[in-house]
Amino acid sequence: MLLVLAHGSRRHGSNEEVRRLSGRLGELLGERYARVAPAFLELAEPPIPAAIDAAVSAGADEVVLFPYFLAAGRHVCDDIPRLVAEARRRHPRVRLELRPHLGELPGLLPLLAEYLR
Repeated sequence: MLLVLAHGSRRHGSNEEVRRLSGRLGELLGERYARVAPAFLELAEPPIPAAIDAAVSAGADEVVLFPYFLAAGRHVCDDIPRLVAEARRRHPRVRLELRPHLGELPGLLPLLAEYLR
């Protein structure tokens, strides 16, 4: 299972954008992940802890968590790791893998440079 972690917004369209992105990733990564779903830090459903718990309840023994954030701010450095640590305590037999945030991906800079050429 892959969870795409986003901030969440009062703007419905922003949350729907993350849901669509998660759906497209699910189509592209179906051979690797049985399911890809969004989870939100605040202001949208489902919240990250509930999404992790739902994945475990559905039988996931591994959940990969991808922070869809550009910069390593407070949410990326503090809030999300804290939520993942809490989930690890709730589900000690499940592998919860917190991946680097979007802005830290090595291929992002060349992709942006190519796009902006």
